[in-house]
Amino acid sequence: MLEDAANGAAAVEACPISRQEIMNMPEFPDIEVYLQSLRERIEGHVLERVRLKNAFLLRTAIPPIADAASKRVVGFRRMGKRVVIGLAGDLFLVIHLMIAGRLHWREAGARGEPRNTLAVFEFDNGALYLTEAGSKRRASLHFVAGEAALAALDPGGADVMAIDEATFARLLRSGNHTLKRALTDPRTFSGIGNAYSDEILHAAKLSPLTLTSKLSDAEIARLFEATRATLRLWVERLRDQAGAKFPEKVTAFHAEMAAHGRYGKPCPVCGSPIQRIVYADNETNYCARCQTGGKILADRALSRLLHDDWPRNIDELG
Repeated sequence: MLEDAANGAAAVEACPISRQEIMNMPEFPDIEVYLQSLRERIEGHVLERVRLKNAFLLRTAIPPIADAASKRVVGFRRMGKRVVIGLAGDLFLVIHLMIAGRLHWREAGARGEPRNTLAVFEFDNGALYLTEAGSKRRASLHFVAGEAALAALDPGGADVMAIDEATFARLLRSGNHTLKRALTDPRTFSGIGNAYSDEILHAAKLSPLTLTSKLSDAEIARLFEATRATLRLWVERLRDQAGAKFPEKVTAFHAEMAAHGRYGKPCPVCGSPIQRIVYADNETNYCARCQTGGKILADRALSRLLHDDWPRNIDELG
């Protein structure tokens, strides 16, 4: 049943999210930790009803969302950057948080709800809230019946934790793109976005602008190991940070990161200042000394502005 937000319970402040923090959507590690926390809280429990507080959140009409009521939760999975909650009767709730969407959990009996709530999933033991910071509404909810309908929502990217190095190499070489684009293409690899691609490439000591066709077998092997190790590391870190609590504050920026979000700060490996390439609402962060042989990659806007004053090498920064 659709409710007007003004008629909801008195709102309480959710953990504030800065503009910088919402520039990147939750990725593989964040979704994995969400799924673990949801599994611990609602697996086997009954979803009593779904309250939609924004008419544009739900992107499907058949089956009607009312059919989710009174269904038991039977499973969970990650589909790219989407959270999938399986219900009895071969039904699936598919939540795409996009950039600013977040999930929050309240135990039964808790008063109030987070700010900017778009939907409330009421269970027999508590409530899951879907919120979205900012004014743009990009988060989505799909409610589908059957595996075929669920598969139609899958971008098709491979799970790097479930493939071997040969498959990884084949996928990388299936097109000729920059490494940054290849890693973040949801049709190629599942769940890797702007933040963790920066961390993966820093760990692999590879330039974000290297073309996939130029990679040697040794470089692909290094990238494969760095990808798996980085994602595994951050799943473990985020699980440890959440502990027994629900991960209420999910952000793409962490002090422990080596490159992402650390422009101008020292690289933890060599001490050189982290560099960036800014494009649209995103930026790529990298270490020139560790990843590009000292070369500073051209930032389209700044290099055009500075012309001959644009530094070509990390040593020119002094």
